[in-house]
Amino acid sequence: MGAGALRPVRGPGPFTAVAAGSEAGPSDGPKGSSADLATIVSGIGSLTVGAAKLMDGGGVKQTMVAMDEGSVFVMSISDGSLLGVHATPDCDMSVVAYHMALFVGRAGHVLTPELRSELRKSMESTQ
Repeated sequence: MGAGALRPVRGPGPFTAVAAGSEAGPSDGPKGSSADLATIVSGIGSLTVGAAKLMDGGGVKQTMVAMDEGSVFVMSISDGSLLGVHATPDCDMSVVAYHMALFVGRAGHVLTPELRSELRKSMESTQ
């Protein structure tokens, strides 16, 4: 799968979610793949962390990008890891952000870089 992504999660809406690390880079996979979302999430995370440092704003908790055809949400998990969600334009942004925060609070501590790497290797070996 590459780019530090876990298997995408599809849900009602529809939406796609990935966990990514700061190491995510360009994908060799098809456009729109979870690896592409992980790359976008990583880039948004880097940009906002850099902006926060320049502005002495402290840590970045979450970022939301609203577009005509959808939204991207990025939330810090732990140790530089990020949770990213791509949602449809008609989603309820507050509900998406709420469920992301719940997930990060409940499971974020187990999504370590080691676990993500292990899961990625497992996914790649089954493809």
